[in-house]
Amino acid sequence: MLGDQPVVLAAAARHRAPDRVVRQLEAVADALLDFQHTVLPRGDEKPSAAHRSRLALAEAAGTVLAGGLSLLGITAPDRI
Repeated sequence: MLGDQPVVLAAAARHRAPDRVVRQLEAVADALLDFQHTVLPRGDEKPSAAHRSRLALAEAAGTVLAGGLSLLGITAPDRI
């Protein structure tokens, strides 16, 4: 989904359809919420390379969400 962002933005601009951006951002946010509770380390569990990769993915999702919201004229919070 994150990799689809440039294609979605181009299509939304071409068709003058900001709702496409909104739907894509909603899908990214939903996927991230499902993802974060099942894969991030908990309690005393030591972070592994896989955890660091998942954290990088979460940060990338945050960047995509913030960028998309900015294009729509919505200010993203610094922290949720």
